[in-house]
Amino acid sequence: METMPMPLDALGAANGLGEFRVDSPREVTALLRQLCDGNVTLNLNASDGSVVSATLWAFDTDRGSLGFNVDASDSGLPPLLECDEVVVVGYLDSIKVQFDVQDLVLVRGVRGDILNCRAPREVYRFQRRNTYRVRPILRNSPVGRFRHSTIADMQLALRVLDISIGGCALFLPDDVPPLQPGSVLNQVEVELDADTRFKVNMRLQHVTSLGADAKGVRLGCEFTRADPSALRALQRYIDLTQKRGKLLSLG
Repeated sequence: METMPMPLDALGAANGLGEFRVDSPREVTALLRQLCDGNVTLNLNASDGSVVSATLWAFDTDRGSLGFNVDASDSGLPPLLECDEVVVVGYLDSIKVQFDVQDLVLVRGVRGDILNCRAPREVYRFQRRNTYRVRPILRNSPVGRFRHSTIADMQLALRVLDISIGGCALFLPDDVPPLQPGSVLNQVEVELDADTRFKVNMRLQHVTSLGADAKGVRLGCEFTRADPSALRALQRYIDLTQKRGKLLSLG
């Protein structure tokens, strides 16, 4: 699963980690600032497999500390607090960001519950996926239709931002009840154009802010069960969209 930490030991043994590691204090600070300012949803992974969703609420460069906004009632929090080291995973556009944190302390406050810890000295960046992704032609109004994962009687029709053979990104407006990372979206009806329609199950991998002016967030979804005929239709659509993009660039 893409939201799980990358196995650094195995990856290091195979290819080395130098190309993925960021250890310049300035670059580490810049990445953490992006996560904080973008209100990016992060997964905090304990060694026993427990996962807690959080956002980076504060970053103090002088003290070298981080503050994660968490839900103190989350059942995954107690094992997280007992861990010597926790792996944090999140996304900045198509880049998977991963780093370790230590010495976690839960602080309860009037404005919310904050999980404090030491800031990391190094961060790892990985390309999210190697499959070719295309942006649908807007005049076709590509959409994904499905039931809300927690509100059964709510039908959603969300705009498709981009799509690949392995997953897609949907736009969720601010006025629609949020969806949580890890949610399973069953029988999503994807309509890309008059000739490309199929149903597929998806798992919501991550939610990414698009900025205050966007009035919504980006839902990064992975296809979990796709019929071979649907995949063939999707591949034809991707190939055709790629060719059209090249022709438009030449014009």
